[in-house]
Order: sequence, then structure tokens, then C-alpha cells
Amino acid sequence: MSSPDLDEAFSAFWDDLLFEAEASAEPQGRAFFQLYSSLATQNGDCLDLAYAPAHREGRGGYQIDGYALETERGDLYLAISDFRPGRQLETLNAAQIDALFERVRRFCELAVQPAFINGLEETSPTFEAAWIVHSHRSAIRRIRAVALSNARLSTRRKPEMTGEVLGVPFVCSVLDFARYIDISAAHGGAEPIEINVAELNGAPLPCLPAHDIGGDHASYLMAVPGRLLADIYGLYGARLLEQNVRTFLQAKTKVNSGIIKTLETVPEMFFAYNNGLTATASGITTSKLPDGTLGIAAIENLQIVNGGQTTASILYASDQRKADLAGVFIQMKLSVVNPDRLEEIVPKISRFANTQNKVSEADFFASHPVHLVLEKISRRQTTPAKPGSLSGSKWFYERARGQYRDRLAYGTPAERRRFELEFPRDQFIDKTELAKVEVTFDCRPHIVSRHGQKCFLEFAETIGKVWVTSEATFNAHWFRRAVAKAIAFNWTDRMVGTSAWYKEDRGYKVQIVTYTIAWLVHHLQSQDLELDLNIIWQRQELPEEIGAAMRELAPQVAATLKDAPPQVRNIDSYCKLQACWAAVSGSRYSFASSLEGFVVNHTEAERGRKQAIAAKRVDADIDIDRAIAAMLEDAEPYLTFARARRLLTPKSDAALRRLTRGDIRLPAPERNALKYMLERMQQAGFEFPGVAKAALAETEVQ
Repeated sequence: MSSPDLDEAFSAFWDDLLFEAEASAEPQGRAFFQLYSSLATQNGDCLDLAYAPAHREGRGGYQIDGYALETERGDLYLAISDFRPGRQLETLNAAQIDALFERVRRFCELAVQPAFINGLEETSPTFEAAWIVHSHRSAIRRIRAVALSNARLSTRRKPEMTGEVLGVPFVCSVLDFARYIDISAAHGGAEPIEINVAELNGAPLPCLPAHDIGGDHASYLMAVPGRLLADIYGLYGARLLEQNVRTFLQAKTKVNSGIIKTLETVPEMFFAYNNGLTATASGITTSKLPDGTLGIAAIENLQIVNGGQTTASILYASDQRKADLAGVFIQMKLSVVNPDRLEEIVPKISRFANTQNKVSEADFFASHPVHLVLEKISRRQTTPAKPGSLSGSKWFYERARGQYRDRLAYGTPAERRRFELEFPRDQFIDKTELAKVEVTFDCRPHIVSRHGQKCFLEFAETIGKVWVTSEATFNAHWFRRAVAKAIAFNWTDRMVGTSAWYKEDRGYKVQIVTYTIAWLVHHLQSQDLELDLNIIWQRQELPEEIGAAMRELAPQVAATLKDAPPQVRNIDSYCKLQACWAAVSGSRYSFASSLEGFVVNHTEAERGRKQAIAAKRVDADIDIDRAIAAMLEDAEPYLTFARARRLLTPKSDAALRRLTRGDIRLPAPERNALKYMLERMQQAGFEFPGVAKAALAETEVQ
């Protein structure tokens, strides 16, 4: 990105930052950390970070602003903020970067000293962060420091290992403003990783061309040295993993003991015993080896789509078990995909490559069709007009990162203003926010407290099962209820942030908010009641009566969270436990505000949900009938496209063949298979003729 473009992006970033600070009622430095850490997590630079600013200036000063610990692999992530309040884009030079990481080093070295720990107030963020290092020192096998800066690096730096801290490798990476913009523009994907294979391996990696379909896709087979794979993963960590697999690994998997045993006892047999890796890339650089064979010197946009557990276990064996990787090789199938088709093909390779493993459909939820349904509803569903407004607006559901920003930047200034009037900035919700809101109202605040990706995966497990049972559940009624929940959550979040009692002792705001709402929902459920979400939707704001109850409840809930059992030394970790929810849900809190008129009987609410599902099913049947009628004229284009994209199943193939014969009497299984195939074709970009296109695009919004 050129300098003028980057300056323009910096101005837009400040708009986002000020909006985030205003919406969350947090200082700009906290809002900055939230924006950057969220993006770093999505990109794989780190796990979901707990915010814990620990600063000391002067001689021997230290600093970290957030942390996360992956206990299974022993990876400790420490983030340091370099937030600059100036409105002009500044430069970040090498000396400043080194100084930032030196402050992180000093914090780590101090944290393991008993005198330092004992001198800290146990409720302080500094103690919280230091205790993670102190109490897990023996389990930490790698420290990954991430510098977050809204300045621009003078020269782009790749992740690098800069010696050791506490006797373990210290890997440093920088998320400067230029990288921040690049990742933001990646539309939900990860920032491309460019691997200099020849440099890391000492020579290009021998490979065998296996398959080439002319421009769109080519495959290569190779035996990757274990040391090379460990070095690459040691530098890039989860960024190396395709996004869905990354989320799965971070949330669920344990180090594979069988892999470790093989590496320790018979490393020379690893190639024979292990299934190997499946990886993708957008390009490679090849060269001739001395013996005349082909070698890979560099790989662009490397992503491991199957074999993430193998990769992580190899590094674990090297770091923690000191396994000798000299004789270890892993077979790899590398698919080089046309960059224009990466977003289409890579998720499919990931899905198909993982079918033999215990990776459920929910683990691929980032590309789940429920997002397309919710996106369509959000673009059509108009809210009731707020007092003083002549017309309603809409809530923007972002199923792929960057959709809202891109649309806001599109067109003339007048068109951009019209878009922002139609979809205001404060009426935006993405997948992660939706998960947080839904899981909160499902009375699982301990899951929300596990932060973005782990909460999202739990939500995906639930929503994936519902989708399989009844796609019609996700209708306009469901969307309106979700928006009402978001309104309640956002209101409570801002209320807590602006409260005097919170400002006196900042920290754990998300936990306080999710536990407060969950307690009220649980309290009402015990009386067979629930909040009347329709009232919230109609008003597009939280009624004062409900807000008054939240104001009274939040400080009581906060006191319970901070009054943890004596053995608990880290409140953030405690909030992630079922035991914490048991303590809060079992507490008797009081509030004077009457909720009469703002709650509804659970049975009555359930009746409304069932009616919406039934109506959606009827409309879906009408839509598929219209599509089938249009296809009777000529089913061959549908058949050709579906075959080329491998979207056909035996049942949908049989349905299409019936239609080519003019037979519209489709059995229910074939009819359902055909409907599913048509939806997948639409996502893949098939251009439907007029009537069929209108039929598929039509979405119930009442």
C-alpha cells in the first residue's frame, strides 16, 4: 500500500478507534488493544489475549499488556502495546522494537522471582499477568512476544527467534500499522506467509510434481525434514494452520502421545507410521538441484489444512522432550492453488482432507451456510423507526471480515453517507460477537469468558446441530431476537464501563457483563419467564426498567467474581470455570426495578418461535418449487456446473436426471439434496436464470 493510501487508512483507523472507545466506554489505549489483539488472534499471531496492563517506567522498567497460555504445547503469548496518540502516522524503527521486547524480557525475568510476586497486590493486573508466568514456569516451552503498534515499520520484519528467556526460545513478531491494514483487507483469511525454504533448510526441498490441471491447481509430493517443519512452526505458530483447523486445534486438541512416542523411540520410522500433511499455497519458487531433480526454494501463502496436530506435536517433542529430529521426515502433499480461487478451494481441501479425523462440521463453521442465511436477512430486515426518526435502519451481519469496511468505503461520498444511514456503525455484528451474545443468553458465561475463538467453537457446535435438525430455525424471527440480545449486551457493556464503581477498579468487564445478563436470564427461567426480546427489537434500545435491574445487578455480580475461593490466584482463569458460574447462579442478588410488562411466559415465547419456523419451511418449499419449475426448461447448465465443482451427490444427481426427463415428482430425500446443491451453487457463483435466481434469493423477513 502506498504512503498516501496508508495515511488515508490511518485516518479511517482513528475513526474506528474513537468509535470503539466510545462504544465500550474504555480509554483509547484499551480500545487500541482490543482492535489489534482481536485481529492478531484471527490472523494466528496469538491466542485470545487476556488484557492485563503491567507497566513500570524508569530504570529496569517492564511492560506487557496482555497474555495467553497454551498449556498443552507450552506456548506463552505476551503482547506489548505501542499505542501512539498522535493523528499522524509515525515510524517504528529497529531500536524501538528492540526496546519493546527488552521490556517484555524483563517482565518475564521478574515474574519468576518470589520477591517480585509477593510485593504485588493480588487483585492488580500486574499480579494476574506475572502469576501466569510464575505458576507455569515449568510448563512454558516457548515465549511468543507480539508487539502491537499503530506506527509503521521502516522495514517489514518476519517473526524471529531472538535467543532465550527463562531458558526457553523467545520468538518476537510485530503487528505494525501496515500489517494491521493488510490483515484487515484479507477478508476473513489469514495474512499470507512467505517461507524461504532454501534459507531455513540450507537448500531447496526436493519435490515430485504429481498433478497439474493447467493454471488452477497443481500438486507436489515431498518428504519434509522434521527439523524444518519444527523451525517453521516455531516461528509462525498457528498462523501456519488453515483458519478452521487453527480454531479447532486451539480449542480442543491435545498433543498426540502416539506421535511423541514414535519421535522419541523410533524417529527413523516416523515417515512410515505417520499419515503426513496436506498443505496449500498460492505459489512456489522452484530450482534445479545438483542431481537435476526439481526443488522448492520458497513457498507463498503456506497453509497446513490437515496435519496440524502432527506439526504441533513435532515442535512439542523437540521443545519439551528434546527429541532428536535429525532422522525424521514427514510426507507432504502440497496443492498450489490459483490465488483467485484460494477462498473457494482451500476450505474445500480442508474439509475433505479432514473427513477421516474427528473434526465435526462445526469445526468448519467459518464457511457454514448459516452465515449466508443471516447475511441475507440482515440486508433486508428493516428495524422499527426510533423516536425522532422518519424511517428504520438495518443491522449489518458480517460473515466475512472486512465486508462492512469495504462497503463503507465504496462509491461517492453521498453513497457512503447513504450506506451509513442504512447500516449505522453501532448496528454491526460479526460471527464472534453473535457467538458471545447467544452463549451469554444460553446461560454459559464461563464459556464466553474463555474469549473469542473458544466461545465461537462452542457456539458452532450448538448451532451446527440445530442447522442439521432444522435449517428453518434461522429465520427473520431468530435474527430479530439475536439483535435484541446484542442490544441488551452492548447496553450493559457500556453501562458497566461508565459506572463509577468500575472505574475505581477496572478489569474483567466482559466477564461482569456476561455473568450479569446470564444471571438475570437464569433467574427469570426459574419462574418460567424470559425477557421480552420483541419489545427490545421494537424500541431498538433497552427499556429503562431492564437497564435499572442491570445497574443494580452488575456490581453485585462483580463482587462475587472477585471474591474467588482462596486457592484461586487468577480471576480471569476462574471465570472460565463451570464452578464460577455455579457460584454466581446460586447467589441471591436483589434489584428493586420491576420487570412487569417486559417479560413473557416461556411457553408463549416458544410458540412464537415454532410459528416462525413453520412459516419459514412453507416459504422454503415455495422457493424450491419455483426453482424446479425454472430448471425444467434446461437442467444441463446446472448439471455441468455442479459436476465441475463436485457438488453432486447421488441423490441430487438423481433429482437432476428426473428433471431432464421432465419428471418433477421428486422424492423428499432427492428434493432436499437438490435444494442443498442449489444453495451451494449459488455460493460458488453460479449465474441462475431470472426466475430461479429470484426464487433462491428470496428470503423471508417478516
